Formats: sequence, structure tokens, C-alpha cells
Amino acid sequence: MAAIEEQKYSLNERTQLLLKVLIENYISEGHPLGSRTLAKRSELEISPATVRNVMADLEDFGFVKSPHTSAGRVPTTKGYRLFVDTMLKIQPLTTDTVSQMRQNLDPAQDVSGLVESASTLLSGLTGMAGVVTLPKIERAEVRHVEFLPLSDRRVLAIIVMNRQEVQNRILHVDREYTESELQQAANYINELCAGQELVTARRKILDELDRLREHMNDLMRCAVAMGEQVFSGSGPQSDYVVVGQTNLMEYDDLSNIEKLRSLFEAFSQKREFLRLLDRCICAQGVQIFIGQESGYEVLDDCSVITSPYTVDDEVMGVLAVVGPTRMSYDRVIPIVDLTARLLGEALNTQN
Repeated sequence: MAAIEEQKYSLNERTQLLLKVLIENYISEGHPLGSRTLAKRSELEISPATVRNVMADLEDFGFVKSPHTSAGRVPTTKGYRLFVDTMLKIQPLTTDTVSQMRQNLDPAQDVSGLVESASTLLSGLTGMAGVVTLPKIERAEVRHVEFLPLSDRRVLAIIVMNRQEVQNRILHVDREYTESELQQAANYINELCAGQELVTARRKILDELDRLREHMNDLMRCAVAMGEQVFSGSGPQSDYVVVGQTNLMEYDDLSNIEKLRSLFEAFSQKREFLRLLDRCICAQGVQIFIGQESGYEVLDDCSVITSPYTVDDEVMGVLAVVGPTRMSYDRVIPIVDLTARLLGEALNTQN
């Protein structure tokens, strides 16, 4: 970033204008721009030969490159970064778009519904992939827990949080349990944890495990073990919802089958992608990762625009749009920013 800041001062006004025109045209059309075309579209009274010299300088600086044998140039990651940081003019959202966004993020939905709506909204408005992490629920209050038997030594845990949020988790247990046993286990957990914040409930379970370890009967041990799984940090609150991955198939920049397969696997496996989103938890406002800036090879041909969303001034999660580096940053940035604010407002209303 610092290197780019230094370099920008060595570009005169004409050079910056030509770079801006090249990038804007490449974003809108997706084709390398030749010197003659660039000279016309810049509306500068200069010859194609002069433009070629300027492009050669920009290529030396690393802001543009020549794809294959084409005479035209396309922006590099460094060129996009300079463009976004110093030349971009954000396009304000229309009244109709803002109204549509508010309507889609109706606080009457439960938390899962709001996250799904936010992901769908991001994807629908941008034509790319929308990603929203589920909110942290450390401060959520446990209302009620139920256990239902499944096959293959599995138990379905139904956890009611706050007023209306319901989460389901599959627990793996050491033997098959009857409905009666699971009801008794749920009664034990509810007596111990109902009305407690999640973090307190988890601590109580662990304390109970230590306190009664030597005096527990099998059913109490089962109840505490299942409670430990229910209130652990490995559940869906650390996950995310992604909508619109298939939209990325429409972009020539990402049309390579191997690239798409790797990208879809990244969305599916989630762990590495979550690391990128976690880096945005402490950031204020919109963050933009262009190409290799993400540090994640599968995203080298993509840009990721993120923003945290908050409830009561506490960051609860992150949302993002993932698309090709050749995206309309001026449109996508305000969509990400407003979606984050509206999602936070909707969740705040529920609290």
C-alpha cells in the first residue's frame, strides 16, 4: 500500500487520467484498450504514439500489463488499487434501491432469515456472490433446549435463543438414547442454563462437569456432555451463508473451469475464507481486497468487498461481495456499506 502511495505522486495529471479512462473502460467492456481508442476516449489532444509511451511507463510502474499478444493494456492489481484509492467516485444508490433493500431486511424475520436475505440481496443487486457470516451469539440468552433422537448415535439439539431465534445442531453421542432419557437430559440442562447468556451457560456446564465428575450417574454425564456440545463455539454461529456462487460463471475473467472449481471448493470448505472475513471484524467500514491482496491464492482473480455489521455498537459479523477484479467498485461499495448498516439496524430492533 505504501509503495502505491509513493508511486502515485510520480504520475502526472495526464497519465493518471489515461489510467483512469483505461480502467473504467476495461471494467465496463472487459476488453484490452488500444492506444488509438484510449486517445479518443480520453478526449485529450494527444496522438496514439504519445499514449503508447504513457502506457509503456505505466507498465514499467506495474499499473497495467499486456495480456497475451494484444496491443492493448489491462489493469493489474496495483492499477486497480491506485484507481480505487485515488480516482474512484462512488455512485449514490437510487431511492428505489434503498427502499428495496430496507424492505428485504425486514426486522420481523428471525436471525437466520435476515442473514439469508442479506446474502440474497447482495448477490441480486451486484450479480456476484453475496456472503454474510452469522452473528456471534455470545451475548444471546438461552431460553430453552430440547433433544430429539436420530439414527447412528446422533441427537438433534434444538436451542431457542432470545425471543425468537431457533438454532438446530446435530450432536454425536456415545450410544443410542431413548426419548425419555433425552427429555430428562434436556430438563437438567434447562434447569441449569435457562435464562443465562450463552457464555455463562457454557461456563456453568464446564463447572458442573468438574464439580460432579466423580458423583455423576450415566444420565447426568450424558446431559452435561451434550450441553457442552450445544454451547461450544463450533456451531453455526461461526459459519456463513453464501448466495450467488453460480453468478461468477458468467464472467469471462473467471470462466476457467479449474478456477471456478477451486473457488466453489473454497466457499464450501469455508475455513480459509472465514479467515479472510475474520480479518475484517476489527476494521471500521468497508474493506477492499483486490486480487492477491487477500493472501488467498484461489481469490487471485477476484476482489472481495467487505463490511462489518454491528448491534449496539458491537461488531456481530461481516458481510461481503465476491466477484472478478473487473467489477464496478463505484456501485458495489455503497451496496455493501448500506446492507451492513441495514442488517445491523434490523438485528438491533430485535434486541
